[in-house]
Amino acid sequence: MSGGIMPTCDDIILLARYSATMNRSVYEAAATLSHEALATDRGAFFGSLLGTLNHVVAADSIWLARFACHGTAFRALETLRGVPIPSDLRQSYGDKLPLLRVQRERIDAIITALAAEVTPADLDHVLAYRNTRGALFCKPFGSLLLHFFNHQTHHRGQASTLLTQAGADLGVTDLLVLIEDRAPA
Repeated sequence: MSGGIMPTCDDIILLARYSATMNRSVYEAAATLSHEALATDRGAFFGSLLGTLNHVVAADSIWLARFACHGTAFRALETLRGVPIPSDLRQSYGDKLPLLRVQRERIDAIITALAAEVTPADLDHVLAYRNTRGALFCKPFGSLLLHFFNHQTHHRGQASTLLTQAGADLGVTDLLVLIEDRAPA
């Protein structure tokens, strides 16, 4: 982020909760559709709804493997240390919704646990990583977490459109529904 602005630990926890909640909603809505409707190429960047959901699982797997190299050695990421980082944003995690859903739920549990472990010092830590083409980057972990959640939101927006095109209603997707009301100061 420019200007040295970092998210807070509470922001990361909220985004992890929002992500898991919305992912559950997407998969529940998708489960109302036939496999054919899920697999139909609807002209999205990853073709079908299944292709889009698979991409988010692949991208999240790549980022979590990178996050496992953080100096803090988060307990939530322990099972990912030493596991090869997927090399392709289209790597298949299954061509059927139930297979993808198992992966999505596993990843969301890891993300939720990770969010609970992150400290302010962790957010400031500069993480070195390589992209899928091998280029080296060094960026603040807090900013990378914001990108991580924003990427999910971007593709859930696409999934919402694909669900609507197939006749399924995702319902309200605003982060605002998870932010508690407070009395004015």
